[in-house]
Amino acid sequence: MFPVVPERALLELARTEGGSDTLTLLVRDQDTRRLLLLRAVLDAAEGAERSVCTAAQKARLRADWALLTEADRLPSPGAPTSEHRPGRTATRRDRDAPPGARGTSAVADAPTGAWSTHAAGDAPTGAWRSRAGAGAAPAGGDARFANPARARLFHPLTGPWARSCLRGLDAAPGPAGGERERRLRRDLAHFSAIAAVVAAGAGIPFSTRLTARAGVLALPSLGALHTARSGDVPVDVTCTEGRLVLRQADAPDVTVHLESGVGAWSGALAWTPAHALPGLTPTAPPLALDDLDPYRELPDGPGHGDLRTPLALDDAERKRWLQAWSGTALALRTGGAQRLAEAGALLRCLVPLETPPDVGTGRGSCSATRREAFGALLSSTPPDPVTLAATLVHELQHAKLAALSDLVTLHRAGPAARYFAPWRADPRPYDGLLQGTYSHLALAAFHQRRALVDGLPDRDWAWAQHARYRAQVGAALPALVGSPDLTVRGRRFVDEMAATHERMAEHPAPRGHVARAQAYVASARTLWTRRHASTLPPSNG
Repeated sequence: MFPVVPERALLELARTEGGSDTLTLLVRDQDTRRLLLLRAVLDAAEGAERSVCTAAQKARLRADWALLTEADRLPSPGAPTSEHRPGRTATRRDRDAPPGARGTSAVADAPTGAWSTHAAGDAPTGAWRSRAGAGAAPAGGDARFANPARARLFHPLTGPWARSCLRGLDAAPGPAGGERERRLRRDLAHFSAIAAVVAAGAGIPFSTRLTARAGVLALPSLGALHTARSGDVPVDVTCTEGRLVLRQADAPDVTVHLESGVGAWSGALAWTPAHALPGLTPTAPPLALDDLDPYRELPDGPGHGDLRTPLALDDAERKRWLQAWSGTALALRTGGAQRLAEAGALLRCLVPLETPPDVGTGRGSCSATRREAFGALLSSTPPDPVTLAATLVHELQHAKLAALSDLVTLHRAGPAARYFAPWRADPRPYDGLLQGTYSHLALAAFHQRRALVDGLPDRDWAWAQHARYRAQVGAALPALVGSPDLTVRGRRFVDEMAATHERMAEHPAPRGHVARAQAYVASARTLWTRRHASTLPPSNG
């Protein structure tokens, strides 16, 4: 079902690199898993008791799924097929076939049978009042995808939404009107908004009724409508020729025009468009700067500390993001051509976070990734392009290693937190140590490459950063390499990480930076040992 990772790709990734074929393999696999996750939501809803998911909710999910299926079958713009030309109305038989099965060359086709769906005729009366065939697609999609539907369907934040749905559907029935029931109702209704966005991007005319929650109707990757009334408000949506008309009671209609890729504009003050940053390269598509999606929050838990507050950007914050972003491609390129390439291949949206008070000033920032939101990077407002570039390098390694771990079992260590990591005050589980060491190895390489560039204004700072990250990796590697829990391929991976660390010695940092870095790591180890060694078994030796 899932691809085999070639040895060449494994070693490329172990060096924190990855050629085009290797990155494409990771992306295709993650996209396939997204399709299966979406299918799992539908299956879980169908199997849920009526007290958890009502018959009307199930019927609406089938109708939404049918629209997704129809949109997914459309060929790339400018390449109509005899089976599905613009203007042709999809039949019930068409809608029951798996997406990608009729005339598309999708990025990640699901395995056979994974997309089978129920008939659209089971939908409640009026759920999709107009289902003419696709008209002229109003907006070009991301060139990385075979059709416009995939570009919007694979928006990273559909992953957290799907996981939230599955948690609600798998939970035991709660009291009527309880928080679990309210959240699940909101989650399932959001699928209708996703389907509407995908269909609009594919150029399919339709009419439907959506529900604004707490006075806001979020249309992922397009924007958000602020309704005239608060609370849950029904909004009738009609799509024709790249234009959405949003109609609510006791308020003027809002007309929204889709843009290419990300966003949609309107002259109405009630509409807030989704924002985007220019592509990293002249040929790259715009990158979503998503401060509107209701599923952009980080989950509760110690793994994310206080990074749980998404930030709604004002004009000043957007300007700071744009200023930092405008120099990020150059900063990435000075740290190695592969850094720019991997950002272009893996990054699909940025999610702004509030800056915690303990980050401080200067080049401080906070960032995170979510495993279920492949392609998304969450970050506080970056102070400068180099900091943002380093953030991308750091967080994209987490995304790469998580994607690789879905394909290859690297170790069988348990979750016990018992290992010293110089960048953390608390003990780390083996997998956490591996993730942190991997990202720090990439940062050491990134800053070393920048420090070797003649005439770099902050060259001395780059050497200091390299020395610090390399010393931290050196302190963590013995525990990784010496673990008996590594698999055969995991040992190859970790050994190549160690070899990459050793090769950095060919271009050493100035001795003063090295000495300070080693003293920092020694001090961190001493403090960690005082706090934890008496309650933990030996780990790093």
